[in-house]
Amino acid sequence: MPKRSDIKKVLVIGSGPIVIGQAAEFDYAGAQACRVMKSEGVNVVLCNSNPATIMTDKALADEIYLEPLTEETLKRIIIKEKPDSLLASLGGQTGLTMGCKLAKSGFLEEHGVKLIGSKLVAIDRSEDRELF
Repeated sequence: MPKRSDIKKVLVIGSGPIVIGQAAEFDYAGAQACRVMKSEGVNVVLCNSNPATIMTDKALADEIYLEPLTEETLKRIIIKEKPDSLLASLGGQTGLTMGCKLAKSGFLEEHGVKLIGSKLVAIDRSEDRELF
């Protein structure tokens, strides 16, 4: 797949708190995604409420926000940082939920932010037993 030239700055939603022995794959996958995007020249902005994750290493993101993973927090970061893309699928259920809320409310479109990774229709389908 060719590299997308329209992606310059990505807001990545982290996975938040991790219980020992659970969900470490989200942190690992997110850290790898941040590392690869940075190496490709993409500006990476990370929001994660858990400072004890690999993702929050200063070498993995250009800007790191250690803040609650809420709709209000993400809106504020988007307004300040002006990313062109949002990667929500590496933050587990919290990331997916936040990405969907921002997309469905029209906030992402209003601010010129594309939801990348998993498509909104795919997220909806996988979370709804009838649609699935």
